[in-house]
Amino acid sequence: MTFAPVLPSSGLVGWIFLQTTYDNQKAVFDKSPLITRDTAYFEENISKISSAEDLVADRRLLRVALGAFGLQDEIDSTYFVKKVLEEGTLSADSLANKLSDTRYFQLAEAFGFDRGTPSTKISTFGAEITEKYRRQEFELAVGDQDDSLRLAMNADRSLQDFATSDSSVDTKWYRIMGDIPLRTVFETALGLPTSFSLLDIDKQLEIFKERSESFFGTEDPSDLTSDEMREKLVQRFLLQSQIQEFQASGAGTIAQTLMASAIDFGRSLRPY
Repeated sequence: MTFAPVLPSSGLVGWIFLQTTYDNQKAVFDKSPLITRDTAYFEENISKISSAEDLVADRRLLRVALGAFGLQDEIDSTYFVKKVLEEGTLSADSLANKLSDTRYFQLAEAFGFDRGTPSTKISTFGAEITEKYRRQEFELAVGDQDDSLRLAMNADRSLQDFATSDSSVDTKWYRIMGDIPLRTVFETALGLPTSFSLLDIDKQLEIFKERSESFFGTEDPSDLTSDEMREKLVQRFLLQSQIQEFQASGAGTIAQTLMASAIDFGRSLRPY
């Protein structure tokens, strides 16, 4: 039986509870039969893999590899995944460097099949990937109950990677814009409409920086990596998410009321 995280509430209340109980809940989740079987198999067999073709040929290994980077839905896209892995990241013309979703770059970079010796031959590689997999799977389990909390957990974790980044401010924002889950959190927290992604990419960058400066006092994502700033971002995201849900629910209720009234009015006009 799969362990289901305990979430007594959604939004900020659920977030606070999850933070308080995270270590205990995650430990229990990691010991669930499916997780232990998947991770044990990966750690025992990944060193036998020498190429992208080898990896996609083993569905159990591929499931963990993709899941570790939040790409579990691509499990059946073996040709596409193989191409991403084979071309790697060293060449500017590689597929991973062209895709807007940066998770593919992270996957290809981690496995390093475009290098002389792939990462699969490093003794610690299996454990590093399975730890990512466990964390991602726990977040997915949380998301099955509350997707906003899943996105909040992902953002809280992902932002920490920017702490030591020496990339330019613009490059960091482009990275955020290419990370769909993280982008969703920023768009919601900054109050950007669903049509925002249709704007020219340079205009999107400009607005992201302006809104970040307005709400958080900085346009540099690296300044948002402290515990305090990550919490501020997550709390704003969760509050905005709840407001959107309330508005959608309210609009739905009003629409249902108007529809019912229209039906009643229509019936009143029928001849008897």
